[in-house]
Amino acid sequence: MLVTWLAAVFSHPDLLGALVIAGKTAVIYLFLLAGLRLLGKRELGQMTVYDLVLIVVLANSVQNAMVGSDNTLVGGIVAACTLLALNRFFTWLLMLNPKFEHIAIGEPVLLVRNGQILGSNVRKEGITRELIMAALREHGIANLEDVQMAVLEVDGTISVVPIRATVYRTRHHFRALRIS
Repeated sequence: MLVTWLAAVFSHPDLLGALVIAGKTAVIYLFLLAGLRLLGKRELGQMTVYDLVLIVVLANSVQNAMVGSDNTLVGGIVAACTLLALNRFFTWLLMLNPKFEHIAIGEPVLLVRNGQILGSNVRKEGITRELIMAALREHGIANLEDVQMAVLEVDGTISVVPIRATVYRTRHHFRALRIS
C-alpha cells in the first residue's frame, strides 16, 4: 500500500515529456506577457473584480496547455520551475537592457496637468474620470483643479502631485513622460 502510494506521488514524465512541458510553459508565459502588456497598465494597478476573474480564468485555461494530460507531481514542478526561471531571466534582462525594459514595461503617462485631464492619454490608457477622481481622493485631494499633475505609473498606480507641491524635474525621471 505505501509503495503504491509513493509510486503514485513520485511518478514522473520521461525526459522528452518534461522538455515538452517546459517548452509549452515557456510559450504560454511569453504569450501571456505579451497579452497582458497589450492590455495596458491600468490592468495592473487598478484591478476590478472583472480583472480578477480574467486572471483566474486565464490561469485555469492555460494550465492544460502547459502540462497537457500529464498530471504528475514532477510535471507540475517542471512547469513551475520553467515559470520561475523565465521570470528570473526576464528580470535580469530588464536590468541589463534599458531598451528592452522600455519595450516590456512601458513608460509613465501623464493623465492630468494643471487641473486639466489630458483626454487623449486617458482614452489611450483606458482610464475613466472616476478612476482619476478615486486616485485624487486616495491622495487627499477633492478637486481636479488642485492637481499639478497625475501620472499613470508603469506599475498601474496613479501618482498625484498637488498644485501646492514642489516638483523637482530631472531629465532622468521625466524624460520618458509623455506631456501631450
